[in-house]
Amino acid sequence: MRFTVLGPVRAWRGDTELALGPPKQRALLALLLVRAGSPVSLSDMVDVLWPQGPPKSATNVVRHHVGSLRRLLAPETPTGEDRAVGTVARYSGGYRLDPQTGGLDLLVFRRLAARARQAASEGSPKTATDLYDEALALWRGPIADGVPADIRGHPVFTAIDDECVSVVRDAAVDALTAGTPDRVLAPLRRATTSHPLDEPLQARLVLVLAAAGRRAEALATYRAVRDRLAEELGIAPGRELTEAHQRVLDQDPSDVWRSGTPPGPDSGDAPAPRRRPRAETPSGARTPAPHPAQLPADLPVFAGRRSELARALALLPELDHPAATPEATVITTIEGMAGVGKTSLAVHWAHRVAHRFPDGQLYANLRGFDPAGAAVEPGDVLRAFLHGLSVHPHDMPAGPDAQAGLYRSLLTHRRVLVLLDNARDSAQVRPLLPGSPGSLVIVTSRRRLQGLITADGAHSLTLGPLGDAEAREVLAQRIGAQRIAAEPAAVEAVIALCGRLPLALVIVAAHSTAGPGLPLASIAAELRAGHGSLDAFSGDEADVRAVFSWSHRALTPVATRLFRLLALHPGPDVSRSAATSLTALRPGEARAALTALVRSHLLIEHATGRYTSHDLLRAYADELLYAEESEQGRREALGRLLDHVLRTAQAAVDLLFPHRVERETPPPCRAGSAPEPLTGRESAAAWLTVELPGLLALIERAATCGFPVHAWQLALALELFLDRRGLREEQITVQRVALAAAERHDDRLGRAHLHRTLGFALHRIGVDSEAASHLGSALDLFTALGHSDGQARTLRSLAFLANSRACHQEALEHYAQALAHYRATDDLSRQAGVFNEIGWTHILRGEHHEALAQCTTAVALHQKTGDINGEAAAWDSLGYAHHHLRQHAHALDCYRQALVLFREIGDRALEADTLGHIGDTLHEQGNHTAARSSWGQAAAILAEWGHPDTCQLLKKLRDAAADPP
Repeated sequence: MRFTVLGPVRAWRGDTELALGPPKQRALLALLLVRAGSPVSLSDMVDVLWPQGPPKSATNVVRHHVGSLRRLLAPETPTGEDRAVGTVARYSGGYRLDPQTGGLDLLVFRRLAARARQAASEGSPKTATDLYDEALALWRGPIADGVPADIRGHPVFTAIDDECVSVVRDAAVDALTAGTPDRVLAPLRRATTSHPLDEPLQARLVLVLAAAGRRAEALATYRAVRDRLAEELGIAPGRELTEAHQRVLDQDPSDVWRSGTPPGPDSGDAPAPRRRPRAETPSGARTPAPHPAQLPADLPVFAGRRSELARALALLPELDHPAATPEATVITTIEGMAGVGKTSLAVHWAHRVAHRFPDGQLYANLRGFDPAGAAVEPGDVLRAFLHGLSVHPHDMPAGPDAQAGLYRSLLTHRRVLVLLDNARDSAQVRPLLPGSPGSLVIVTSRRRLQGLITADGAHSLTLGPLGDAEAREVLAQRIGAQRIAAEPAAVEAVIALCGRLPLALVIVAAHSTAGPGLPLASIAAELRAGHGSLDAFSGDEADVRAVFSWSHRALTPVATRLFRLLALHPGPDVSRSAATSLTALRPGEARAALTALVRSHLLIEHATGRYTSHDLLRAYADELLYAEESEQGRREALGRLLDHVLRTAQAAVDLLFPHRVERETPPPCRAGSAPEPLTGRESAAAWLTVELPGLLALIERAATCGFPVHAWQLALALELFLDRRGLREEQITVQRVALAAAERHDDRLGRAHLHRTLGFALHRIGVDSEAASHLGSALDLFTALGHSDGQARTLRSLAFLANSRACHQEALEHYAQALAHYRATDDLSRQAGVFNEIGWTHILRGEHHEALAQCTTAVALHQKTGDINGEAAAWDSLGYAHHHLRQHAHALDCYRQALVLFREIGDRALEADTLGHIGDTLHEQGNHTAARSSWGQAAAILAEWGHPDTCQLLKKLRDAAADPP
């Protein structure tokens, strides 16, 4: 596969260009391409595709487009192969696309640009120019051309455009230095046309034109830019553009360029400073107008955070030019958990834009989460800032209010950058805000500073762990690219074990550089040995445990207990309702505690009402759990959580599969625990889908922590849902875990149920001998227990197994015994289910007329009992019998009856099954176009879940590709 996004969005398979579908689908592909190799969450996809706000159907539309792209990009790749190169794969709650090496122009562009910069740094401008020339040849127009303009305006795309412009700037420098200005003229013209007010870019064009012998055009370009700046912005050209003009007038632009220090990619953004009046104190006395420069040193090895930095830089366009009059001071909060790199990003950003604030930069560490608990008072910071602004101690007014007034007065009509690091809350920050427009305030905190956002209009930038590529870059900057390249597997392990947390990566890098001969594989092994605790991340210079404790100690007792109890939940995230049951809090108390944890960045609310946290924070919470919570307290909390999920799961499957789910009475519910309120089939399906990873993990935790009944009943509740989703391996794993727990506690009822469910699941993957053994054990146990329904269900599973072996008479005998059990209990719905299965057996025997009779009886009984799901299944069987009798019109009528019912109850798995059958009948009728459409709809449904049956449908579509319409 080949893709382009540096211009029109296009894709090729071999030499064949693919039709990328409707605009939203093309835009989704463009988003996956610009984020190539990194997962994109569903929420991010919705945010990008609907800039004006998403419709209610947005998530479903995205999933439909994902399915379409999968079929388009890799029609021969089984959907379950989620990491297949060149297709859209499920990953970490979202989707990602991994193009082949050299298969995406953006990745090639970046690789060439990096090599060019390296050559320039090594004093080889000619080599750099050659590489830049090759890179810029890939830039063929506006990024993601062909995607709707409002979508292309999203920062995820504009950041790529900025990246290309930055490369053009660098290329211009090296082309001038190498004496080959013509090489960069074409891309420079294109860049300046699309960025007519970018003074550094226009300055480079002026110099390149002059160096290429086009002095008159260079002067005309300068005049045009000068006039445009005056007309549109009311300002004069800045320093760089003015100097470029003077160099052209001196008739030696290339020599002048080489004799000076070329500005970097960002230093050229500086406008000419305006003359400003000196500030006056409230008493009218003049004070000096110094230019404090208090920023901490920028990291010499800052890496990563490109998208966050681009978003931060995008907040400042109104400050680009001195004549602009911003409506207010720009305030930005950078928030995130401890160790995520907030200060590093803030300091790096501040240095990048410091030239835009000619009146100085102020800095203070507010120590909001200092281990000693002594946060800096705002008054102390005010006095330090006033000293930095050259206010003599004798002139310092008394009292914080007067000092704040003087501070604001001194900043009036000035443009100052204020960096406030490690803020405790909004109240600590507010006295330090300038009172007039034109300045920038950057605040870092481990909490969400909602007060600044709400009352002061602050922008919020939340940092999460680094992406994989950025994490590698952090390590490479510190331990060297050669060591990274030499042990790629170990690097991946180190990054995963560090959770892509910058602080942890830096600590590991420091450890590795202390022993340069130490293989990275050894470091990875050391981390594995310490994983599950924070011991591997402790050291003389930094201690992650101590850093986390600073945030933790600032919480209320209720929030701290919730934080440590959340370690009991083994899933990837937890719902607000589950957290409420876990802690036995009232809903309002739980919501407040969760909000406090989110604001402290000890939790992330990644979706409404759903919370997750970093692995290191989980490890820290686990340490607190065992250090501060009694064994009885831990057991009661886990019991409440298991009561919550078991009862909610049982309610969900009752809503989805009434008349078809087997369950036993759950254990008594503990005080403080309550099931999730479900309003219908849709909410039940949504809850099971979202909670499934956590439910599977909780089965194992229940089994190993002394809750065997919860383990096997939860496994039993999920049986049909897992089977419909085609999650066979997950089904077998949890059934084995639950069965082992029931056996350890000699729970015969649990053993009976789990032998049956495990036997059925093993048969699904073709392990029939073990399946028969488990089903035999189940039948013996249910018979010994006198459990009539269990016996009947097991007999039906044995019949299913017999039919797969073509032992149809044996299957009919099992069904007859099952029917007798249901007649004895007058269970009409399950009798109807058996009649349908008997009818299917007759289809397998070729006895289609007998099948019609049995399935018609099933339809009537299901209609009598109101079992819509069973009725739909019976209609599908009737259609299948008519199909084999070549009564195609009757078959389609029956299938469509089934389809309406499956859609009514939201059973998408059996909807897909029926759509597949409709496609078969249409194809046999000769209606190939409609058949392909029906198969395609079925495949799209199953592909969303990675269902194994998707492969069969894709094969039908491939085989039918050459069919006439």
